[in-house]
Amino acid sequence: METLKDWYLSSGIDQEVYEYCDGIQRGLQERFAEIDEVAEYNQMKVVRAMEHCRVSAACFESSTGYGYDDLGRETLEAVYAEAFQAEAALVRPQITCGTHALTIALSAMLRPGDELLSPVGKPYDTLEGVIGIKEDNPPGSLKEFGISYRQVDLLEDGSFDFDGIEKALNERTRLVTIQRSKGYATRKTLSVKRIGELIAFIKARRPDVVCMVDNCYGEFVERKEPTQVGADLCVGSLIKNPGGGLAPIGGYIVGKETYIELCACRLTAPGLGKEVGATLGVNGAFFQGFFLAPTVTAGALKGAIFAANVYENLGFSVVPDKSESRHDIIQAVTLGSPEGVIAFCRGIQAASPVDSHVAPEPYAMPGYHSDVIMAAGAFVQGSSIELSADGPIEPPYAVYFQGGLTWYHARYGITMSLQHMKNAGLVSLPR
Repeated sequence: METLKDWYLSSGIDQEVYEYCDGIQRGLQERFAEIDEVAEYNQMKVVRAMEHCRVSAACFESSTGYGYDDLGRETLEAVYAEAFQAEAALVRPQITCGTHALTIALSAMLRPGDELLSPVGKPYDTLEGVIGIKEDNPPGSLKEFGISYRQVDLLEDGSFDFDGIEKALNERTRLVTIQRSKGYATRKTLSVKRIGELIAFIKARRPDVVCMVDNCYGEFVERKEPTQVGADLCVGSLIKNPGGGLAPIGGYIVGKETYIELCACRLTAPGLGKEVGATLGVNGAFFQGFFLAPTVTAGALKGAIFAANVYENLGFSVVPDKSESRHDIIQAVTLGSPEGVIAFCRGIQAASPVDSHVAPEPYAMPGYHSDVIMAAGAFVQGSSIELSADGPIEPPYAVYFQGGLTWYHARYGITMSLQHMKNAGLVSLPR
């Protein structure tokens, strides 16, 4: 009978790499048990929300056209609202991605003459065009509609610049956007506790300002979500954590009911709001994916911690480091060269169930300011809760690893990434 080691060796992993990674994994059992406790807590939270909202087989039926009286859509949004402890939710397949969900929320809340404030530094690359802070802004940016932008960077130690934030808040500030995850940066991800502290600081000075959290990659990593610590709106993508790997498309916005209705009117049309929007057969996948999301997220989180330990022990800079607390599923590894980023990504691709024979190359991807390489042999295109890695080909040459629908697949992917790094002569393992 073939052993697990035999399977790895027959997949192109040499014995040295296998034994090194296996030793790392064996030392993480206590850490993994803590992750499982959080996953079980969040699993109960989701199940109870589904029970309270009376999810039934009828909720999995499809609607077409206008989508009036879609029981599944309405029940799913009630489930999201309860699980996030929010007043209301908008969960739709018409929301194409996380950037789209954020754009809907920003466009719904901001009016000409308003100002948008980011108190946590520069937002993710794809939002630069939305806001209008790129050198070559695309048509339709917030800037084009007379909405200004102000930014306060984090301090060198990663803490909030409270003095700078207080000075930046002014009579035009309408919305504060807080990006939980790091994006293509090497700063620390914000914990829900820190997000709550930032929101409390802002609300004490401007209670009328809307606080919105970009929650992408953070759902179900902790026991609480940002809406439980004061966020007025919380936004994310269904092809990340909350879709559980089953959602084929979609995004969500949860928060205060008045604001959710404004977002619905921006998604559809004023006067129509949440009343329309056909689900086209995806209700079942949305419900089941949300049900699986806590355990799928736990597997991805274990993979991220495994990656941090594998690469930090070899001398690479990693964020978060191998021992610190986790608040999203992304693991940044600074590899120091374009060749390192490319080799890492090719290893992830080689371990994928889809397109494992393909070698990813850097290219000019829309919305990004430099060539980007992306490894993602996924069942759903662009699904970053599935095993994936990407990074811009620019200094400091960091790669961002995330996902893995199961811990076992994440382990295989990271092991293969190290094998490709070794094959390229970019790493030496300890003897």
